[in-house]
Amino acid sequence: MTTQQLIYETAVPVNSGRHAQCSVDVGSDYSFVRNLNSLPLMAVEFPLAASDYAIVFAGSADTVTPVVILGVRGNENLFLSKDGAWQAKYIPAFVRRYPFVFSSSADEKTFTLCIDEKFPGLNSEGRGQPLFTEDGKATPYVDGVLKFLQDYRGQHLLTQQFCKKLTELELLEPMEAQFTLGSGEKMSLNGFMVVNRKKLNELPGEVLSELAKTDQLELIYLHLQSMHNFNAVKDRLVLIHGGKGGTDEPGAEAVEAKAADGKGAKRKG
Repeated sequence: MTTQQLIYETAVPVNSGRHAQCSVDVGSDYSFVRNLNSLPLMAVEFPLAASDYAIVFAGSADTVTPVVILGVRGNENLFLSKDGAWQAKYIPAFVRRYPFVFSSSADEKTFTLCIDEKFPGLNSEGRGQPLFTEDGKATPYVDGVLKFLQDYRGQHLLTQQFCKKLTELELLEPMEAQFTLGSGEKMSLNGFMVVNRKKLNELPGEVLSELAKTDQLELIYLHLQSMHNFNAVKDRLVLIHGGKGGTDEPGAEAVEAKAADGKGAKRKG
C-alpha cells in the first residue's frame, strides 16, 4: 500500500471573478485515482463500503485513519476499468467530492471552497453544472457541494474520535496480507493495521458497553468482516493481469493475513 498521493494538482478558491463562466461536468471517469491503491474512508461509510472493500487502518500515533484497499501493486487501482469507470457498488466520498475540496485557515476555523483547475470536467462551454448565475451568485449546485463538504468535514472529526479510541484501547496491530497467484507468484501488502480480535474479546464489559452505545463496536465488526474482501482484491488482480486462481473457486485460499511489523504501507514481491 503506497503513501497517499495528492489527487489535487491545482486547487484554487472558487470565486465569481475567476470562475464566472465555468461549469463542472463530473461524468463517470474516475481516472484521477487510477494510481491509488488505497484511499481514506469515513466511519459513517463502513456499512456501505464493507461489502465491496477490505477496510483497514493506516498511519501511526495521532494520524491513524481508515482506508479501503484498492490494489496490491504500487500505484494500481484494481477497481477501475480501462475507461475509468468505477467497478464496485459503492464509491467512497473521498472520490465523490473531487474536484472540490476545503482549504482551511491555520486555526481551522475558516474553510474556503476550492476546485482543482486541472480537472478535465471544468469548462467554459456550459457542459455540466454552472458554478455561478449571471448576477455572480453561487448556483444551487455549488450550495450542494458546500453542504457535502461540510458533512464530510463533520464525519472526518467523528472518524478521528473513533480512531483515537482504537488507539487508546491498544486494539490495533500491524498486519500483512499475502497473496499467492495461480502462477505461483507470491505478493504481499503491508504497512496497515487491523483490530486484534483477542484484545477486543478481552476488553472489560463496561468498555464494550461504551463502544456499543456509541456505535463504535459495530464499526469494529464491520471492519473485521470486510477482511474477507482481500480475496476479491486478489481475484481482480488475476483478472486484469492474466493467469488463474490457485483453486477452482475464485479467491479461495488466495490470501493469508499475519501479524507484521513495519511502517508505511507497501507492496513486496
